Amino acid sequence: MEDDEVAVISGDPFFQGVRPTGVRHALEDVRLLAPIIPRSKVVCFGRTYADHAKELGNEVPAAPLMFLKPNTAVVGSGDPVTLPSFSEEISYEGELAVVIGRICKDVPAEKVDEVIFGFTCANDLTARDAQRSDGQWARAKGWDGSCPLGPWIETELDYDDTEITSRLDGKIVQEGNTSQLVWGVRELVSLASQAFTLLPGDVILTGTPAGVGLLTEGQRFEVEIEGIGTLSNTFRR
Repeated sequence: MEDDEVAVISGDPFFQGVRPTGVRHALEDVRLLAPIIPRSKVVCFGRTYADHAKELGNEVPAAPLMFLKPNTAVVGSGDPVTLPSFSEEISYEGELAVVIGRICKDVPAEKVDEVIFGFTCANDLTARDAQRSDGQWARAKGWDGSCPLGPWIETELDYDDTEITSRLDGKIVQEGNTSQLVWGVRELVSLASQAFTLLPGDVILTGTPAGVGLLTEGQRFEVEIEGIGTLSNTFRR
């Protein structure tokens, strides 16, 4: 995107590079879809910010908690999210998302930059009541629509020092910075690659800062990340 215009590309940028067609559209004239549907998985990390762990009554773990969301959880910015019928306690979690650009396994932290395609905004929606009752997080974290991503992928970002701000109906509810991560982005990507082979288009959620709370139907939640943009979604039953 440049000067509030979007350029049409051809082919798959993950396997063929970015190939502009020369066609451009005004941003206001297009509907943005999710910038990526992961090839296989969304790898998520929990309790990576000390203040968030504390607000939920948890200790910072010895190693970051790791869990998965299916690719069917992904929706784009502007998409209405249908809240699941099995939950009455849906919470928001604004996060920085990392998009993987090449197949990789057991990546050393110092080489993580070589496997990153770019970054986007994420909302790790969580059914808290199901999280408490189920004993594991597949349903609580992985229901359809539980992973809004967008509005686009930024390929250049100072991700060691990036502001994350979340707003519920226009009111700021989360303010954090990736410099506050207990484990940095490079370490998290490296840890994910130790557990899973990462494929081009896979997404890694790096955890949420403090300020998590509940949302309900009719509300709007926004995740703004410095250097990227704003992810915005409304919610319905």
